[in-house]
Amino acid sequence: MAIPSGSGTEVLKRAHHEFSGNSTTSPGDDYKILDGVANHIYTILSITCFNTYPGARTFIINVTEAGGTNRRTILKTSVGQDETFIFNDKLVLSGTDELWLHINGNAGHWWVSYIDQDWS
Repeated sequence: MAIPSGSGTEVLKRAHHEFSGNSTTSPGDDYKILDGVANHIYTILSITCFNTYPGARTFIINVTEAGGTNRRTILKTSVGQDETFIFNDKLVLSGTDELWLHINGNAGHWWVSYIDQDWS
């Protein structure tokens, strides 16, 4: 993506996804929570996950780079039953990068807070 030279917008946004074992919207353990768009820059402010499964589960944050097919793991952590984990490191995605979330056992809530800079 070229360096922006014109005017654009900057909006604070959030995304949420609930994994549940019998959900038709979560057929697997992976979910693309942010599907990047060309000429956008996304600054991830925080990712919060809450485990609703009766036992510890592994939560994974993955990124697919623009035009790529391989997911790269950013974080992998175990979260106990009825516990919350917060990822507060800043993460910048641009263009058509994708942010994927994973939980083994398919039971939990994810909240992602981010800034969307639109230069289109």
